[in-house]
Amino acid sequence: MSNLLIRNIHTLVQAETNRRSLVKGADMASLPVVHNAYLLIENERIAAFGHMDDCPERAEEVIDASGRLVLPSWCDSHTHIVFAATREEEFVDRIRGLSYEEIAERGGGILNSARKLQVVSEDELFEGAWERLQEVIGLGTGAIEVKSGYGLTLESELKMLRVVRRLKEKSPIPVKASFLGAHAVPTEYKNRREAYIDLVINEMLPRVAAEGLADYCDVFCDKGFFSPEETERILKAGWKWA
Repeated sequence: MSNLLIRNIHTLVQAETNRRSLVKGADMASLPVVHNAYLLIENERIAAFGHMDDCPERAEEVIDASGRLVLPSWCDSHTHIVFAATREEEFVDRIRGLSYEEIAERGGGILNSARKLQVVSEDELFEGAWERLQEVIGLGTGAIEVKSGYGLTLESELKMLRVVRRLKEKSPIPVKASFLGAHAVPTEYKNRREAYIDLVINEMLPRVAAEGLADYCDVFCDKGFFSPEETERILKAGWKWA
């Protein structure tokens, strides 16, 4: 049995002693911590924790965490770290009162990102995404999901997901890929949304599945984007390729 002992932790964060299945509302204001703590890990699982007064005397590996915090890593279940350019200019529109839907109608939002991504190479996208992945790991992310959806064409969606696959191969943390071809209806399909849904179902999904590029299928179900009925249709189609 291999074990690791982290000693002299200044603050051990999220140290629950009573299991809670759900934390919401006012309960979220309470963050359980232990000061001057230890944490014992056996076979990659937490075996014990508490105040240093009760700390085990020895372990195979010992880390002195004096003056430091120890806290759980983040599991980031919704990210778009593969993109070509940021959209800071749209914050001005939001400040002026425009809704996300109104910005999209003007060609901003997702459609803006899609136009920029379509002309950028896979290598450029990977380099940018790898830098962002390293940044979020440094901020405490221990597992991450990455969505496509800024391609909105067959080749660009595949390009995004291939970048995510490269991230998976290189990343020190778990990376999951979600196919989000149904993120928005492209401008050229504005009056032919049914044709775009058919493209997602009949061309994109089979290619994504054939290359094994996605762990999940997602849809942006919201006003001005995809209806609950359209969402159900696309997800059922995705399920057939699972």
